[in-house]
Order: sequence, then C-alpha cells, then structure tokens
Amino acid sequence: MQGSSRWMMAAMAAVGVATTAGCGSSGSSGGTPALGAAPVTKFDLASGCYVLQVDGQYVQRDGTAYLAVGDDATTAERFHMRAANLGRYLFYAVDETLMTASGSSVSATTDPADGSDWTFDGDQGRFTASTLGQSLAADDDGLLVLADTPATLRFEPTTGCTEYPEMPVGIDGPTFTGPAVGQPVLGFAEVHAHMGMGSELSDGSEDVGPSAGGVLYGQAINRFGAPAALDNCVLMHGPNGTLSAENILLDGDPLQTHDTQGWPSFIDWPKQDSFLHQQMYYRWVERAYKAGLRVMVVHGTTIEALCNLAKATYGDKTAECEDMITGTQQVEFLYDVQDYVDAQWGGPGEGWFRIVGSPVEARQEIANGNLAVIPGLEFSNLFHCRVTFNPDGSENSDCTRDDIDREIDEAWELGVRQVFPFHDVDSALGGTGIFSSVLNYVGFTDTRGFWKTYDCPDGGEGETYFYDAGAELESGAITQFNDPVTQLIMDLAQGQLPVYPPGRQCNARTVTELGEYAIEQIMKKGFVLDIDHAELLSKQYMLDKGAELDPPYPMVSGHGGHGGISNDQATQIIRQGGIIYPALPHGRDFVDFLAKLKPIWEASGTSRPFAVGYGADANGLRTLPQSRGASAEPIVYPFTLFQGEGWGPQFAEAGIAPLQVDLLSIPGGKQWVMDEEGMSHYGLVADIVEGIRLEGGEEAITALYNSAEAYLQLWEQTEAAAASARAQADRH
Repeated sequence: MQGSSRWMMAAMAAVGVATTAGCGSSGSSGGTPALGAAPVTKFDLASGCYVLQVDGQYVQRDGTAYLAVGDDATTAERFHMRAANLGRYLFYAVDETLMTASGSSVSATTDPADGSDWTFDGDQGRFTASTLGQSLAADDDGLLVLADTPATLRFEPTTGCTEYPEMPVGIDGPTFTGPAVGQPVLGFAEVHAHMGMGSELSDGSEDVGPSAGGVLYGQAINRFGAPAALDNCVLMHGPNGTLSAENILLDGDPLQTHDTQGWPSFIDWPKQDSFLHQQMYYRWVERAYKAGLRVMVVHGTTIEALCNLAKATYGDKTAECEDMITGTQQVEFLYDVQDYVDAQWGGPGEGWFRIVGSPVEARQEIANGNLAVIPGLEFSNLFHCRVTFNPDGSENSDCTRDDIDREIDEAWELGVRQVFPFHDVDSALGGTGIFSSVLNYVGFTDTRGFWKTYDCPDGGEGETYFYDAGAELESGAITQFNDPVTQLIMDLAQGQLPVYPPGRQCNARTVTELGEYAIEQIMKKGFVLDIDHAELLSKQYMLDKGAELDPPYPMVSGHGGHGGISNDQATQIIRQGGIIYPALPHGRDFVDFLAKLKPIWEASGTSRPFAVGYGADANGLRTLPQSRGASAEPIVYPFTLFQGEGWGPQFAEAGIAPLQVDLLSIPGGKQWVMDEEGMSHYGLVADIVEGIRLEGGEEAITALYNSAEAYLQLWEQTEAAAASARAQADRH
C-alpha cells in the first residue's frame, strides 16, 4: 500500500519541530528502555530515538543514501523507530524522511512505501532487518543496500530525533489501574462499537479488503500511522465527495458534496453526522480509555443487502458482502489491532487494548489498568441464516440446525462472546424490529420480500413504551430520485411497491422455528445476548425464555432498542439482571435518559447500583451526539477528570489520580471543540464525560462509572444461566 505525495506535507504541518529526547517518548508507547539503556529485544525499539550501527559502523547520510562508515556516533543519522506492527519498524529521520528500499537500493524518501516497513529479527541487542523479501546489508563501500545476507544491527539510544507524526491523545499522564480482582470495577462500558469497520481490514501491509462494501473510508490502524489511515478520501468518495454512497444510500441527497481532505486539516470529516468516514482510529479510542473506558464490546457488523447495493453502485466491486464472512473478518481484525497497540507499547501483551473471553479475564485486565475488549457479531444473516421469500408465499433458508451448531462453535473459538440474533433485515431466524421504512426496500433486494406488518400495540408509542415500536411506512419513500440505487430496487420489485395502513407498523414476522433453535443454542453456549433489532414480540420471546432459567438469562439493550421496548419489557430486562444503555447521547440527553430509566430500575426490584453506560454505534452508519446547545454551560479546556466538583469520593478512595484533558488538537491542523461541532469521532468521548458532569453532577458520573461493573455482573450471570440451560437440556 503506497502513501501519497501529500503525506510529507501533512507530516511537516502536524509535527513541526517536535523532537524526541530519548526512548519511549511518543506519548503512546510504554515499556521501552530509558535513555542510556540499549534495546535488548526487538520490541524494545518502539518509539525510541537511536543511532544505528551496521556491522560495527555508524550509519550516516550522504544525500539520500546511507553509508555505514562512521566511527563516531555524533555524526550518525538519528532515527525515531516507529513501530509499524509487532517486530516491524519505520526508520524515521530528523529531516522527516524514511529509510526505504526499492529494488536493491536503500534511500531516504519523503513518502512511505512497502519498502519503508522493516521486519526485525534477533535478540540481546543484535538484530537484522528485512523488507521486500531481502535483508538490510552494507556493500564493500559501506553503502546500505538489500542483499541475501543480513548485516548485524545495533542501536544506541540518543537524543534529537524528530517524532513520527501521529494523532495526539490530549490527556497528560497515565490512566488509573485497579481495583484489585474481587473488588467492583470503576469505569464505564461501551457495549456497541464497530472498530472493525474501515476501508482495509489490515494494517495496510495486506490486501484483506474493506468492510461495508468499500464505502466507509479510513482505518482504525495503519502501519504508517494517522497520515495514511486518515488520508484524503478522494480515491474512495470521488472529487468533492460526489461519489460517496452516503449521498444516496443514507442521506437521500445525490447532490451532496464534502471536502475530501483528511489528515491533518480534516475540513469536512469526520463529523458527528458523517456516516462513511472512520470514527474509531485507535488513538481516539485511547483517549476514551484514559478517561475511564474499561469495557468495550466491538461488533463485527454489516448489512448484506446494503453492502450489495453499495457494491453494485458506488462501492468496491470486489468487496465481500456476505454477513457472516465480513463480520468474522472484522472480529479477526481486532486481533491485528491488539497486536498493533502492543507494538506501540513495547511488545506482546504490553498494550492497553486486551481482547478477553470471560469476565474473569476482563476483571484481570481491568485490574492491570487495561481496556477489556469483547468481540461480538451484529448482522441479519447470523450463522449464514439468510432467507429468500418466494412468490407463492413459501420461503427458503440458507442454513440448517447443523449449520447453526457449527457456526456457533466457530464463532466462540474465534473469541466472539456477544451476539444479535436479529438485525436490520428479515432472516431465516425471524423478523427485524422495524424502525426505518428505508430498510424495507434495502431488505427486499436481499430477501425478495417486503415486510408484512400489524398495527403496533397501543399505537407503538406513548406512555406505555420505553422505546417506540415500529415506524410509519410509506410506499413512495424511494421514488423521489432517478439514481442507480432507486432504479435497481424498482427493477427488482417490477414497480410493485407495498402499501401500508396509517400509523406505526410492527413486523408480523417474529421468531421462526429455526430461530427458536438458534436462541436455545446461543443460551446454552453462553453468549451475551443483545435484543436490540428484534421485533417487539421476538424480544418478549427471548425475555420469557431467559426467565425460565435459574438464574435468569440476562439481556442487553445497548443502543436504542430498535423495534421498540415497552415499559413492561424494560422492567423485565432490569429485573432479570440485564442492562439498558442508550445510544451515546451528549451530557444533557444522558441525564434525561437517567431520569427515564431510574423509575424502571427501581420498579424492577434489582439491588444492583444504578448504572448506565452507552452504545455509541461509532462506525455503525449512524450519527454521533450533537453539541449540548448554546444555552449549556460550556466545556472549559483543559478540564480535570476524577477530582473536583461532580466526582464522588469513590475515585479518591480508589487512589485514582486526577488527569488533565486538553482540547484535542493537531499541531498545525484540526481542533475538535465538542461544544461547537458535537462528537465528530470517538476521541471526544472524554469530552462527553465532562458534559455529563456539567449536566448531571455526581449522580450522573457515578451511574456512568458503575456501568463497567454492571456489564461484568451481567456477563457472570450469563455464564451461570448458560450452565443452567445446559443442565436443563441434559435432563430432557
């Protein structure tokens, strides 16, 4: 994957004259040696400042060439060693060039390329480096070249390096560790994120392919850092963004444009209402983690029907769209993210991003001061259970019970621990919870059937509902544009669009016989079960099945209850040990949600401390929170976390030191002001926390920082209920 010529200009603007004083000074690294200690393992090199010896001679620059002819370190070239991934590095020079191989030659270049990515071997301070299938060596004149026989490399710590350009975090100091295992966790939970969504599901060194049909631009990680991961989106979205699938598929505005510039100016993206630009770059997630994020559920997700529409019109024609395949690829990518973060922090197991497979593992990682990451799956055709509706009213399923059993085992082995049985499109397992008329037409392209509906109970809204059920469905929702997507749907439907009665309509398709089997097997395996996106009656089916076990099988509603949740169902969710977390709102709306949920919590009879986390659904093709409005008390930068007004005594009692949070700003580039533009990306979660403190004070902050513990208790109850389900099955 080649970098663009814009990369160097962007890097110069972002880095300016920043230099590193020694090893481990990037702000994202840990575990690297202090100045004066030579690296012992290849992982010790991360983010350090060094001079290089090749076969005993110091490396100097001669124009763009490198010569190993020096006897004195004072004239040697200085390199900031940026980790491209575990055991792989970029040599970044003081003049902001990279040591790059091309053919058999090695030279200083301004743009990163495949030959800039060096793989290291060795130990005890003696290393070799290779790229493009050959090794770094020196010829008879000391000129650095690629050859079959590697040279021996040694690195001496020094000062005066130029730091590699990267997204700032804007929080000084380390975040808190603890509490010890066995004590309640202090921190907040994100239960609905999509960090695997992006334009390439690797660090850029492979060609795995994109998610979302190749229409969502940007990566969570890249071997060349933020300048490459968040570069100009013009190649995907076209000049001025005119070819972005967002224009038609999501916004319904074919004339919409956006400035495609990314790093470091970010003129028009990411924004809180931009669907198809990366919102979860790993440094943005790191900022949230430092603010107290301790549990994060990351779902592999897609909408196969929408992906196929994008692929057929605006997207990548080679993109994989099958739900189970692309969702699984996104989960696999999380392990690449974990490796990448480990690389920045000094080696395997050293990073803060830790994938866990049980609540025991989660509590241990949190006690160590890390973020517990739980992989999940959220898409319609779970376990390949796609449905096709036939003209005669019959239907065909793409899966069997044996398929479900096999796919459950494979997902579990991969590390998946949370699933959605239902999503935005009808499947062989049952019907989707209706909340948007557009998805009726999108789903039709996949299932060849429009929704059959009934009038939602009690009108689907009002005082009996916690979340409104269904939606008003129109027959002319897609006929207003003459565009490729509309034409494709009209052609498939042969012009016959459905007509629905007035009022909110709910999906008449609920849990099928195959769906009942899948839910039973999901419970026996022990997956955390999220009931959002299920039809109203399907939610009730799952809740009642959970109530048959001892302890009850708890449920998660983690990002808005799509399809509807009645007040009675909300009370049952909490009573049975479940949680209801909103799609991440800004501070004022978060406090309003607390006021809405608290009577439900109290009516349930639960003895658990009141807890509310969130499901931001970042990268999930939805808007992020807006600003709190002009009348709100403004966020003043810098602000302090964990100490002062609104921060309860539990933080001081846990020995948590205050942290200063600065305005997130790229030197020479973009500043993100939450009160002006809302939550443009995940890095502003810390700013959301401050907004919650300003709006709700100690009560709101306490509820938020109780949410990680509440999720872990739900997970522990899930394990116990799964054991009960297995025992019950054995008795029968």
